[in-house]
Amino acid sequence: MGALQFDIAHLLAGSLLLLSFMLLYQDRMFGLINVFALHAFVLTLSVAWQAHIQNAPHLYATAVIALVFKVIVIPGALRRIIQRLNIHRTLETVVGIGPTMLAGIGLCALSMVVMLPVTADADALAREDLAFALSVFLLGLLMMVTRRNAVGQVIGFMSIENGLVLAATGAKGMPLVVEISVAFSILIAFIVIGIFLFRIRERFDTVDIQALDRMRGELG
Repeated sequence: MGALQFDIAHLLAGSLLLLSFMLLYQDRMFGLINVFALHAFVLTLSVAWQAHIQNAPHLYATAVIALVFKVIVIPGALRRIIQRLNIHRTLETVVGIGPTMLAGIGLCALSMVVMLPVTADADALAREDLAFALSVFLLGLLMMVTRRNAVGQVIGFMSIENGLVLAATGAKGMPLVVEISVAFSILIAFIVIGIFLFRIRERFDTVDIQALDRMRGELG
């Protein structure tokens, strides 16, 4: 593999990780959605580049699925949900942004320590892509844990799926049928979550997880 091919793949995977940190940093809903759209767009570029250097045409279909659903459809639908529900525009977090970012750095270090020795026999590109993918996955989990708002947790869940796609394509790709099934599973889950958010808003007049826990305690 040429040095330029490796460098571009490395740059795209690293950019995806950087955008995961930007997702953690955001405290405004529309800003979070915009960063997620950019996160998905970089994933699209990364998958398309892997399709090119691996000579794997089926990965172009994966890139198109990511572009249509994750860059255009899902962010647009989330904006409509926020406007329709008139949700508060500020995202509340369980802990402050500073400790969250420090925890994210620690998770990235853990990913490198765990993944690089395990994949010592793999080629250099696959090793680094898997390490980046695990970091993106863990940062998505961290986002779900530290966000009180259901919308932020939904985006954290979808960023986890982006990490899984990055890992699968970096490790010489998944069968196309698996990629399509994962994409449609995520889309169905998003539709269900959207309906769920409407019902929560209609019943409790909030989508704040902590407020819902207080209401559950009062009802109990």
